[in-house]
Amino acid sequence: MSQLPDHPEFSGGNRVGVLLVNLGTPDAPTQTAVRRYLAEFLSDPRVVEIPAMVWKPILHGVILTTRPKPSAHAYRQVWTEAGSPLAAITAAQARQLQERLGDAVNLRWAMRYGNPAIAQELAKLQAEGCGRILIAPLYPQYSAATTASALDALGDALRALRWQPAIRTLPAYHDDPAYIAALAADVTRQIKALSFAPEVLLLSFHGMPERTLHLGDPYHCQCRKTARLLTEELAPAFPALRVEVSFQSRFGRAKWLEPYTDEVLAREARDGTRRLAIAAPGFAADCLETREELAIRGREQFLAAGGAEFVALDCLNDGEAGMAMLEALVRRELAGWV
Repeated sequence: MSQLPDHPEFSGGNRVGVLLVNLGTPDAPTQTAVRRYLAEFLSDPRVVEIPAMVWKPILHGVILTTRPKPSAHAYRQVWTEAGSPLAAITAAQARQLQERLGDAVNLRWAMRYGNPAIAQELAKLQAEGCGRILIAPLYPQYSAATTASALDALGDALRALRWQPAIRTLPAYHDDPAYIAALAADVTRQIKALSFAPEVLLLSFHGMPERTLHLGDPYHCQCRKTARLLTEELAPAFPALRVEVSFQSRFGRAKWLEPYTDEVLAREARDGTRRLAIAAPGFAADCLETREELAIRGREQFLAAGGAEFVALDCLNDGEAGMAMLEALVRRELAGWV
């Protein structure tokens, strides 16, 4: 009688894992690394909803031959000794959250595009004995191009497994009281530390093609609700502060969600606004879009149009308010497991 092989088991498979997921970043601020990153990012049909037979010649014949050079230059302006801001901050968030949650869970972080990959970190959690894993996309507002894409990658990773772990996912938290309170506390702290009093606080969210709204994506509505709730929370401390909303990072010729951040900055300055602060509440961590597009180019646009004082506020990052919020959200989703 033949001897059946031992069934593979997780090492202590009752452990609980948490995987923080953010968008992604090149491995280095070089044209080669940026080209590799953009090829993966812009090949995702969730990101570019154009038929592949139409899009691929444009992507490989035009975009990947022209865009990596200026993008690499932009990344070099914000790169740190620890790497890209997004990767360094996400890693710091994971370390701090591990300390807050203790030995009851294993914490890891991954990127939807680039490294470390979702499948790779999922495999590491399994190897560490995690049979129950919470996937936490760090996107406050849901979009098919962000949250759904991350879960697509998770599905691809699970599809390759014979023995799948139990999975939970962190939902969008655009109107969660803990998130709004954290934003309000952190924005208040930063504004009160300034040497000037802003007349306008511009809340800049990442843009999406307008057609995604008409196709049923809730992103635009969730951004607007975040802005409304945050404005209400800030009003008692800053009654004279005018809060506006805009959308940044548009790409291509299609119409995107409006108003556009660069146009709002120029218009505010031309219309007489002298002191402006800009914040990006849709980003869980500072990245190229906040530190280069807003803090560097946004400043140039506002001052060139006649503005006098400009500041780009930090995202929640791994600060106290943001980490307390993240801990609260994760603990709630782990209820019954931890």
